[in-house]
Amino acid sequence: MATTGTASLTISEMREFAGFTAAEQRYIRRSLDIGLGRQDAFKLWARDAEENAAIRSQYVAYQELKLLRGAIPEETGFEQVEGFMGKLVRVAAFDLAQERLDSFSAFRFLYERLLSADVRPWLPSAFCAAAALPQIRPNRRKMLLQTLSEAAATAPGWSDRAPSFYPEFIEKEAA
Repeated sequence: MATTGTASLTISEMREFAGFTAAEQRYIRRSLDIGLGRQDAFKLWARDAEENAAIRSQYVAYQELKLLRGAIPEETGFEQVEGFMGKLVRVAAFDLAQERLDSFSAFRFLYERLLSADVRPWLPSAFCAAAALPQIRPNRRKMLLQTLSEAAATAPGWSDRAPSFYPEFIEKEAA
């Protein structure tokens, strides 16, 4: 029974990922390779010098992830919020400024894998803060903020179930 439940949740996560744009899917897979240390992102993802530079910048920005994973505050206290949210917003702003994630759903999908299910309660506020920064173009700010549903912004609780689907690079077959 538990296997069936896990399989159905994995399929649900796969369907969600399939609903993202091709650019979002590519950026999520690349980000997971960088953030989780799965692959050499330069070899796998860099198609040109510009993308090579973007990957280098992403490696630098993602240096904060290790600290963030160990610093997720309790939902009830305010003691650790400032240090955690400041770092999370900085990394989130980096990702949103790349203009590859076009929705809160894609952002949440990525970050719950980069940091763990425990970060879910913090993602709506981090997304709003990062998307509203002046470093994000005004039209993009508006578009991003409109993707955060009222239900996600005001959720009374969040699942603590760990993600089970971590999308990876798929090599194209030679014809």
